Amino acid sequence: MNEIANRFNIDGGPVDFEPGQTILQAALAAGVFIPHLCAHPEFTPHGSCKLCTVTVNGRSGSACTIAAMPGMDVQSDTPELNSRRRVLLQMLFVEGHHFCPGCEKSGNCTLQALAYEMEMLTPHFAHFFPDRPVDASHPDVLLDLNRCVMCELCVRASRDFDGKNVFSLAGRGMASKIVVNSPTGLLGDSDLAVTDRAATICPVGAILPKRVGYKVPIGERLYDPIPISAQVGRLSGATAESGCCGCGSGASGGGCGATASATVAQKEA
Repeated sequence: MNEIANRFNIDGGPVDFEPGQTILQAALAAGVFIPHLCAHPEFTPHGSCKLCTVTVNGRSGSACTIAAMPGMDVQSDTPELNSRRRVLLQMLFVEGHHFCPGCEKSGNCTLQALAYEMEMLTPHFAHFFPDRPVDASHPDVLLDLNRCVMCELCVRASRDFDGKNVFSLAGRGMASKIVVNSPTGLLGDSDLAVTDRAATICPVGAILPKRVGYKVPIGERLYDPIPISAQVGRLSGATAESGCCGCGSGASGGGCGATASATVAQKEA
């Protein structure tokens, strides 16, 4: 009896996978980009942002949580799915304060990079203009909840990597928010350290190390020279991250961008 190959099709092309991989993990490892925001190779996915929604054998689901199975027919890069992703991105933009020209995360922001990738030209919806706390009480880290997209990467990093549980999610629905585990609720009274994984994992500009905002100039940041869809090696975890997204606290000032460039060069070689 012939063994069934660990292979499925995505957008008509074959993708081999290792048992235990999700569709997203297998696709990225094979060099196929699926837009995603809350999924991260270091942590167990929970499928909250829905940007990685794909169609599997005619049914929709999150690519970050669906296990890869032999013979699956996966659709991802289609006009309908990309249109849905643009709407999700527009909703994320208007729900918070994401004014890219004035944000020091510009060029290193995953939300911004995905908006470019999905050709989002306008926010479409009316801005909420929320009034959320900006916590500058920590000597080395700034917390601006106006930019938070509730991906919970900081929660998972602090709990699963740092072992500190500095951040957690409170409330439900529109009242959901990230809270800080300290006697006062302020970051400065928590045991967060700037070297913690939670201090640098934020994909937007909600958690920022202080005094390194422009160490990597605009134009040389992570997504400035190379679009996010061409950085599948870094996104899959196949290439080492420098510990940040160009904030300057990594292995070198432009570490993330340099890593991405190397990945693309290897793929083109």
